[in-house]
Amino acid sequence: MSVSRTRTSVRAALAGGIALSSVVLLSGTAFAHVSVQPQGEAAKGGYATVNIKVPNERDNASTVKLEVNFPLDHPLASVMPQPIPGWKAEVTKSKLDKPLELHGKKINEVVSKVTWTADGSKIGPGQFQQFPLSLGRLPEDTDQLVLKAIQTYDNKEVVRWIEEQKEGAEEPENPAPVLKLSAASEDEDHHGGAAPSASADTDEKAGHDDKAGDHEETASASSSTDTTARVLGVVGILVGVAGVAFGVLAGRRRSA
Repeated sequence: MSVSRTRTSVRAALAGGIALSSVVLLSGTAFAHVSVQPQGEAAKGGYATVNIKVPNERDNASTVKLEVNFPLDHPLASVMPQPIPGWKAEVTKSKLDKPLELHGKKINEVVSKVTWTADGSKIGPGQFQQFPLSLGRLPEDTDQLVLKAIQTYDNKEVVRWIEEQKEGAEEPENPAPVLKLSAASEDEDHHGGAAPSASADTDEKAGHDDKAGDHEETASASSSTDTTARVLGVVGILVGVAGVAFGVLAGRRRSA
């Protein structure tokens, strides 16, 4: 192979590698969105703990503010942020046209927005932060909640994660975080857990009793087998001794 051909091959390989690296880097950036992730189950009609995950997509700026908006067409009676060191949380409420009823009480206003502002901390380049929330009671007339978020950097840049995904369409550039809701359970205690039923306890006890019976039968069978083996062993020894004695006596008779 000539020197010119070798140089051409090297250049082509470098160009291909650079192109591939660019695709990988751009793909990683495209998927680094603000998202909402439930901790456990988020069932309709129940309560849930979720994390708002916020990655920093910039190399030259830090995230210093996050605003998360809650849908008023599917209002939540309770939204409580967990304290985070270095961040200050502010809860904003709005009045409802149609009051909600929770635990026998009517609720006229609900949380419409939670805003976290950096207070001694920030999300630097190459880092992410999770903002925990307790939500409830989750609506029963929808399969998901769209939580529109606004991310602010210390260079005054604002990224609005508010675009909703359209069915059959490509993912938007700045998609809004979506919390998927699972089907409600009949035994749901509305606080993220299921209460054990009496029948389940009975079945579990019966299962333990059956297992105990099986163990007893197995032990009994094993004991019987061991006893039989010992008896046969003793009989074999006696037969052997009797055979030896018979042989000795027979030999004496012949010699006499």
